[in-house]
Amino acid sequence: MKRDELKRFTIEREGLALAAYDSGGDGLLVVFQHGLCGDIGQVAEAFPDKRYLRLIGLECRGHGASQAGHDVSIALFADDVVALIETIGAPVVLGGISMGAAISSRIAVKRPDLVHGLVLARPAWVAQAGPENMRPNAEVGALLEKLSPDMARAAFEASETHEMLAREAPDNLESLMGFFDREPTDVTAQLLMRISADGPGISEEDLTALAVPTMVLATARDVIHPMAHAERLAALIQGAKLVEITPKGIDKSAYTSEFHAALSAFLKGF
Repeated sequence: MKRDELKRFTIEREGLALAAYDSGGDGLLVVFQHGLCGDIGQVAEAFPDKRYLRLIGLECRGHGASQAGHDVSIALFADDVVALIETIGAPVVLGGISMGAAISSRIAVKRPDLVHGLVLARPAWVAQAGPENMRPNAEVGALLEKLSPDMARAAFEASETHEMLAREAPDNLESLMGFFDREPTDVTAQLLMRISADGPGISEEDLTALAVPTMVLATARDVIHPMAHAERLAALIQGAKLVEITPKGIDKSAYTSEFHAALSAFLKGF
């Protein structure tokens, strides 16, 4: 789906203007959320352009065109998405990538009345706060907090984390390197540190109690979104389907095509 095909609108939350986007039409309503330090462009790229689907997405506080405010957390982001869903009408198929998946799993547990389908793509969390796989994001955030972007980039390039990611997860590394150019720098630093230390605020027992059709989408060669997290979520959520696709770092075109195909196949069931 093309980003410029989405119509932007605004919702107000606690005095902040948050940017939301709607593909329009009367198709199946799907609310899909971006990852940490991403925006609606990430969602549009991942979402299939099908007339039977209506995509709506919210740029979380401090992301894209949404104002940042003074506080950020997965729970707060989830509350904002709940407000969006209640505005547009519920229930919806809910999903997201990475942080967006964590937001979605929290909403599915806390507000099951709003969700009749769940998509967890490249999850970076299961239930635990501050998982080890989020350490590279926190490391970049800490460097940006104390150094200029150029000095922070140089320090990271000399780190063991950079060396490890270049070897094991080049797509993760490419994303992290982009954060040194993201503005405002102070907001980027706080998002990377605080969200990396956060979690969805739910338990594995909560996940086992979910009774909603679920697809978990995963790739190999991904340190920040480990296959083990996807496998664990698929095992915990009753009836969840685990789908593995080509890693973006190996073949981005195949990744995108397979992401679209998997999502389209899942959504046709509603």
